[in-house]
Order: sequence, then C-alpha cells, then structure tokens
Amino acid sequence: MNPPISPTNRPFHVMTKPAGPACNLDCTYCFYTSKVELYPGRKQWAMPEDVLETYVRQYIEAQDAEEIQFAWQGGEPTLRGLDFFKKAVEFQEKYANGKRISNAFQTNGVLIDEDWARFFADAGFLVGLSIDGPPKHHNRYRVDHGGRGSAQRVLRALELFKRHNVEFNTLTCVHAGNVDKPLEIYRFLKNAGSRFLQFIPIIESASEDWVTGEDGYTHPVPPPGRKVTPWSVDAKAYGKFLTDIFDYWVRHDVGREFVQLFDVTLQSWAGYPGGLCVYAPTCGEGLALEHNGDLYACDHYVYPEFLRGNITETPVGELARSEAQRSFGEAKRDALPTYCRKCPYLFACNGGCPKERFMTTPDGEPGLNYLCPAYKQFFGHVAPFMDVMAREVKNGRPAANVMRHPVTAVAGRAVNAFPNPNDACPCGSGRKYKKCCGGKGALQ
Repeated sequence: MNPPISPTNRPFHVMTKPAGPACNLDCTYCFYTSKVELYPGRKQWAMPEDVLETYVRQYIEAQDAEEIQFAWQGGEPTLRGLDFFKKAVEFQEKYANGKRISNAFQTNGVLIDEDWARFFADAGFLVGLSIDGPPKHHNRYRVDHGGRGSAQRVLRALELFKRHNVEFNTLTCVHAGNVDKPLEIYRFLKNAGSRFLQFIPIIESASEDWVTGEDGYTHPVPPPGRKVTPWSVDAKAYGKFLTDIFDYWVRHDVGREFVQLFDVTLQSWAGYPGGLCVYAPTCGEGLALEHNGDLYACDHYVYPEFLRGNITETPVGELARSEAQRSFGEAKRDALPTYCRKCPYLFACNGGCPKERFMTTPDGEPGLNYLCPAYKQFFGHVAPFMDVMAREVKNGRPAANVMRHPVTAVAGRAVNAFPNPNDACPCGSGRKYKKCCGGKGALQ
C-alpha cells in the first residue's frame, strides 16, 4: 500500500530532452528550437552519460510508484543516437530496484530506420509519431532546414513501426493550414493504422515579448491588433474541428479508435481525475529536463525565471517538490478569472493551460484562455453523449454502447438534433431528457 501523498512524496513527471532543443526539422510553428538562446555559444546538444545516469537513478529513487515512466522528447531525441537510449535502458535496469520501468518517446520520425524500430519493439517503448495528416497538410509547416516537406519520411517511419510491432500513437498539430479538414485528417490517420490519436492546437503569440504576471506565470504580450501568429489555430475553427471528428467517432469508432481529448473528457464526466495536465485543476507535476541537467517548471515554461535548478547539484525529487514548483502549480487554479469559475464546464477544462490564458473575459478580466470558445463549443456539443458513456462506465458496461444509443442515432441523422429538455428521453427511461441523457442527472 502506497503512503499518503504529501509534499515530500507527491508524484511528478519529467519530460527529458537528451538532445536539448536541437532538431533536424525546421517546423514553422515550433516553440522549442528557440531555447538555444538559453545556452549562448553552445555547439553540442547532447546529454552526457554521467548526467543520464544521475537522472535515471534519482528519478527512480524519488518515485513511490510501482511503475516508473520515463519520457523522452526534444527538439528531436533521435539526434542523441541509438546507443544513448540503449545505455538509458541499462541504467534503468541497474537502478530499478524491483520497480517496473516504461518509456515514452516522441519523434518526428525522420531518422527512424530498421535499427530504431527493432530497438523500440524489443525495449517496449511507446512511441509518439508527429504527423499533421496527409502530406499536403503535413508538409505545409513541418519542413526540414532545406525547406523540404517531411511527410514521406514520417510515413516510412510509421510503416516501420507497424512492421516491427512497435506500440505507437500519433500526435497531430492542428493549425491554420489543416483545421478545416478534420475528417480528412482523422480518416487518414485511421487508415494509416493509428489507433491512439492526439490533436494539439497550435497557439503562438505574435509577440516576442514575455512578462511574468502576478500569478507567477510568464505570459505573452500580443501587440495591438494582432493576437497570434498566422499559423495559429482559430479558436472557433478548432472547436468545429473537434466536434466534427467527435460526431464521426461516436457513431463508428468508440472502443476502436482512442482520441486523447475524448478519453480525458469522459474521465471528467464520470467524476474521475483527468490524466492530462492541461485539464487538471492544478499543474506543476510535469517538468522539463534539459540536456545539461537543468530542470524547468514545465515544457512550455523553459525560461530562466522558471529554472528550478540542476540535478547534478540538487536531486530531481527535491527540485520537483520545491515550494516554488508547488506555487507554480497552484497558480493555475488560483489565477482563474471569475468568468471561468462560474462556467458550467469548469470541471472539464479547469481553464486550460496557463500558457494560453492571454485573453480577457467579456467583462474585461484578464486570464481567459484563448481556446475558451472552442472548449465551450466542444463540451456543450458532446455533453449528451458523455452523459450516456459515463453512465455506462459507472454501471460496468463499455462506453462503446453509446454507438447503439438512441441519442447517437438522432445525432447521426442531424447533428445537434436532440430532444427539447422537457421531452421524454429517447433512451426509453421514462424520464425527461434534461433529467436523463441530456443533463447531469445521467451521472447520478
């Protein structure tokens, strides 16, 4: 039995960047390659082996869980070389002390070959492959340093994963160039063999200026008349992107295709803690480790003011559970504007990620998430279906039963053609729709 969670044993997760911000692609929307400016004059972006061993040992020792999850990202982590990750696995085995070890690895796929695929399969890595849909959409912004699209190289990696039975998922950035093609992208990924899909909205301030606000977070300061970069996704368009995919998924693919946001939303609807920091009430449990051992508060807050220290000087567990990091995480909840606190969907989004809270509420209060219109559109749209799925899960039945539910059949004929609140619920319960599948009464 694990001990009660306290400040001294609070779980945390680290996104490790063994090649730092170095990358063999030059994606237009990438926010991380600019981190080279944190280390002026640096020519090599490679985590030394002694830092790797220190990190693996400390990270395992600091966690009370029976399974320890390592996450490798970048930049592009394959630039560190295959031998580095073989050594990482050796260190994990050396210091495991009876604990189970798992590894997640995010890659752009460009350097993946037979040796990489074989290693991932043999070592049991879960690999996330970045792919923005069909080549015409993927190549719009995901180009190499010569301006060439990377789609064919990414698709080659995907085929290698399938051939070697590598466990993988796909990460798709949703931006101005592909947000209007939701079903084309979804079907492409599905037909390509992806069974676990992530959709990440690209939101980038058009300003290079950043300031630390009273809530402790660094915020972008958009210039007058221009809020975000041209490639950033429009909030309302992103909401439609999600709902269009959901409408297809809920009629055909529940239990077959797994979309991260849909899974997390169902967890919230069923009253369980969400598994994604973006939608959690507080954050601060997901840190970022740079190549030299510097530990930062979050992958999106790799700035000097959010440097917690270096693991070669202070153990990673002590830095991750510091008062500064605890305050950082609680600021997400404490800085919510009143408009958000009164929102009926607060339980599902909790204000979203603080890095995106640079808008003002209708009454002029700062701190509103840029994606608020998307969240409201999406959560409002999926509510009847989530009510049904949550009820099924709570009663020990599969969420996929929603595909045979009358509410879904109605939506199949005409999206949003749900009964009036006081009508009899189409599920046949005899209750009013607002007290059954159309309201929170479905969860009781």
